[in-house]
Amino acid sequence: MPYPNINAERSRMGLTIEELAEKLGVTRKTVYNWMARGNIPQSKLEAMSSLFNCSIDYLLKKNP
Repeated sequence: MPYPNINAERSRMGLTIEELAEKLGVTRKTVYNWMARGNIPQSKLEAMSSLFNCSIDYLLKKNP
C-alpha cells in the first residue's frame, strides 16, 4: 500500500473504504485503485486533507 497514512486516518475516523469513497464522491473501486497504484487527483487529496484535518504531505508520506 503506497500511502499508509491515508489508510491510518481513515481507520482512525472509523470509516470504511466505501464510506470514504462516498464522502469523496467516487466509487469504492476507485479508492482501492488509488491505494494500490497511487495517482490520486489533487482535488481528492485536498478533500482528504480537509476531511482528516491534516496536510497533504502527511497523507502522501510513505512511512508513518
